[in-house]
Amino acid sequence: MSLRARLVLGAAATVALAIVLASGLVYFLVRNELRGQLDQSLQNNAQTIASQRHPFLDTQYAPHVYELYTPGTPFVGYYQLLDPAGNVYITDYYIRSTPLLKVTSRARAVASGRAGPFYYDTALQGQDIRVLTVATPNGRYAIQVMESLSGVDHELAKIRLWLLLVALGGIAIASGAGLLVARSTLRPVRDLSETAERVRATRDLSQRIDVEGSDELSQLARTFNEMLATLDEAAKRQQRLVQDASHELRTPLTSLRTNIEVLAGDAALQPEDRAQLLHDVIEQLGEMTALVSELTELARGEEQASAIEEVRLDLLTEEAIRRTSRNHPDVRIEARLEPTRVVATAANLERAVANLLDNAAKWSPPGSPVEVRVGDGELSVRDHGPGIAETDVPHIFERFYRATSARSMPGSGLGLAIVRQVAEAHGGTIAFEPAPGGGALMRLRLPAREGAAGGGEEQPLPPAERDAEEDEAAAWLADEPSDSPPPGRRARLRPAPQERR
Repeated sequence: MSLRARLVLGAAATVALAIVLASGLVYFLVRNELRGQLDQSLQNNAQTIASQRHPFLDTQYAPHVYELYTPGTPFVGYYQLLDPAGNVYITDYYIRSTPLLKVTSRARAVASGRAGPFYYDTALQGQDIRVLTVATPNGRYAIQVMESLSGVDHELAKIRLWLLLVALGGIAIASGAGLLVARSTLRPVRDLSETAERVRATRDLSQRIDVEGSDELSQLARTFNEMLATLDEAAKRQQRLVQDASHELRTPLTSLRTNIEVLAGDAALQPEDRAQLLHDVIEQLGEMTALVSELTELARGEEQASAIEEVRLDLLTEEAIRRTSRNHPDVRIEARLEPTRVVATAANLERAVANLLDNAAKWSPPGSPVEVRVGDGELSVRDHGPGIAETDVPHIFERFYRATSARSMPGSGLGLAIVRQVAEAHGGTIAFEPAPGGGALMRLRLPAREGAAGGGEEQPLPPAERDAEEDEAAAWLADEPSDSPPPGRRARLRPAPQERR
């Protein structure tokens, strides 16, 4: 059974139950009212009869049955008198035409004063009647008065018919209304089902559902649209990544294949030429390895949600400076690292910091420093290189974009794109500013942990972190020359990162 049919059936059943309960209540209220009026009429008749004098005849009409003579017609209707012995006295009007009411022990008890008045229903000459038995004022007899129930039964039959018609009409109206409501209410579900089926059949993730209203089903449709949008964006990112990767890998693969073919096929190649080709092959393999690594990082950043935790940005930057300095030993880094806590994925954030440092080191002229500052949830990296042309500024964070001046240098054009991706994934920003006096200034800003130190006096470290820093400093002194400074929060270091522009 479909959901629509179940809703219509449920609505009809609910209305039917409500109508049945209401109809039953109305019926019993009307029945009690009609019977109450009939009982009042019987009481009035009994009072009228009790106020009359009843001369008796000695003529016995039948065993225990006597004829009651009533002069005139003070009361028109059937009644009988009953004494405690069970003798019945019936008026001369009805003694020969109407059968007697059955004498019961309870009626005799009323005649003797041992019981109170009571009503009961019975049948007489094929008719349903209601009988009232009440004692006379002198307490010697019981008066039994009857009224036909045909009028009451007729009215109740009409009421039952009307209630049945009302119930059937109400159920029909409820079913029709339930059908309309179900059709309108379930339209988002129907649209969702049809859209899902079209997506399955066509694999077109651009399909959307028209949503109106703010109820739960509309919210479900919105959620489904958002899911399709997310899947569509993921599919486009995947397609773009494959296209970018194939485009970027085609040239180095072609060059690498050419060099390998020359090495493999030319036996008369001079030793110096062969050495140069081998050097080129190794460099091309290194470039391809770096490119594949960056493509992997880019894909992981888009498609995987790593664990978020509290990270010391100053310590992470210090570690990135120490590692990358080995790649650019000719570049001096001036670092001022203030204790700063941010909420981020440590591995991704470290990759972004390393990319910024590598980019600055690559463009720094010999002898000029790279200035690194950490504080208040922000990392700034400034170099003293040629800066970035104004026409290139809008594109420096795009994938595979390389400025004209950078095309002769190693790099894939993915470094700053990864930095932007990491920043946006953590709710932060990355911005470029022309540095005073020349060069480029990059600012990576992340939401700082509330209550974290952002400047001023350095906050004391926990014992575990303080011991770790002391161990790192000892290791540094053991591995580096004596004139190389140990790591610290305010230090002049020599670092180097990877390629960015």
